[in-house]
Amino acid sequence: MFLQNRYFNRNLLKTQFVVLLILIPFGLTGCKTETTSTRSSTSPTPPKTAAVSTDSQPAQSVQDMETGVEKESLKAASWSMLPGWQHENLVPAWNTFIQSCKSLERHPSWQEVCAQAATLRPANERAIRHFLENHFAPYQVINPDGTTTGLATGYYEPLLKGSRKHTNRFRYPIYSAPDNLLTIELKETQSSAGQPSLRGRLQGRKIIPYYTRAEIESNRNLLKGKELLWVDDEVELFFLQIQGSGRIVLENGETVKIGYADHNGYPYRSIGKILIERGELPAWQVSMQSIKQWGRQNPDKLKPLLQQNARYIFFRELPTDLSGPIGALGVPLTAGRSLAIDPDSVPLGAPVYLATTWPNTTQPLNRLMIAQDTGSAIKGGVRADFFWGHSPEAKTQAGKMKQQAQMWVLLPKQYQE
Repeated sequence: MFLQNRYFNRNLLKTQFVVLLILIPFGLTGCKTETTSTRSSTSPTPPKTAAVSTDSQPAQSVQDMETGVEKESLKAASWSMLPGWQHENLVPAWNTFIQSCKSLERHPSWQEVCAQAATLRPANERAIRHFLENHFAPYQVINPDGTTTGLATGYYEPLLKGSRKHTNRFRYPIYSAPDNLLTIELKETQSSAGQPSLRGRLQGRKIIPYYTRAEIESNRNLLKGKELLWVDDEVELFFLQIQGSGRIVLENGETVKIGYADHNGYPYRSIGKILIERGELPAWQVSMQSIKQWGRQNPDKLKPLLQQNARYIFFRELPTDLSGPIGALGVPLTAGRSLAIDPDSVPLGAPVYLATTWPNTTQPLNRLMIAQDTGSAIKGGVRADFFWGHSPEAKTQAGKMKQQAQMWVLLPKQYQE
C-alpha cells in the first residue's frame, strides 16, 4: 500500500525517507543474497568443461526504449556465439514468450514483435527459429567488471502440508500483508534516484522500520488476524519465504496456491553463509537439503539461526487454475523455461539464452529461457535463477544448482534504432 495520510506533506515525507533509510539497515550487515537453495550467493565451482565461448568485442550500449536507460550490461553478439543454438528445442520457450507478450504488448518496443509472433503459423521449430533470427538481435550480458561469466542458481515451488485453522500440529502461520505495513515510494523526487521502495509503519507521527522476523515470530499478537494458513514445519515455512510462492495441501486434500504479496523491508541475510562462517558446514556442502539436515540435528540452534535473517515475506492466495506461480512480469511461470534476472541488466520479459551446466555436473545445459521473474538476491549482469517447477525433482535440482553461466538476451531489432 502507498503512504496516504493527510498529516504528511512532501517535505516531511522526504525527511522520514532519510530517517527510514538510515534505520532499516542498522545492525544488518549480512549480504542481500539468499542461500544456495535459491538465488545463491556462494561462488560456484568452475566446471571442468566450458559450455560457452567468449567474445572480445567492445561493449555496445543498448537504449531502453521505455525508460531511456543505457543498457551498458549488453554488448552486440552473433547467433553463432550461442552454444548449441542450432540444436535447441525452441517450442517450449516460444510458448512461454507468447505468455510474456500478454504483458509486453503494452510497451512500444515490444508491440510489433508480439503482434507478429501471435500470428506465426505453424509455430514449429523451423518457423520459430526463422522468426527469432529475423526479428531479434542477440546481445551478450556482461558484468560491471567486463567479464562474461556469472552464476546460475535454481528455485522451485514448494509443497507444504497445512490447514486453514490453528491446531497443535499446524501451528506456524503464513501471514497475508499487514494493514499497517507502509510502502514508501518517492520515485518523483531526486533523492529517491536508484533507491528501492521502503517499508515501515507509523508510530505516532513517525515512520519507523517494520517488525523483524524475530519480532514477528516472538509476538504472534503483532499480526493477529492476518493468518492466511497454518503449516506444520517452520523450516519448510522459512524456505517457502525464500522461494516466494508455493502450494499448501490441506487435510481435506484441497491444494491452495499462494504467491508473494509483500515483505517487511529488510535485506535478506543468508543463513547458509552464517553456517559457513561459524564452521557448522563447509562451503562446498551448503545446500537447502544440508541446511534442513543441520536444523534437524541442532533443534535448539535452529530458531536463532533463522531469525538472523530479518526479512519476512507475506503471501496472498492465488486462483487454483493458474498453471504456475506469478512472476514479476505478472504472468504464470513455466517450469524449465522461466528465468529470474536483474532487470537493471536484462529487460524483464525478454528471451534469454542461458549457457550453463546441469546441477552438480559438467553436462551442458544450454537453453532458451524467458526473463519473467526477479529476486532480491539476483543482482548483477550474469546472474540468473532457473525456475524448475514444483515436482520432487524440481526441489532436488533447485536445491543443488550453483553453476557457472553465460547469458545472451534477445531484443527486438527496433531496440537498435
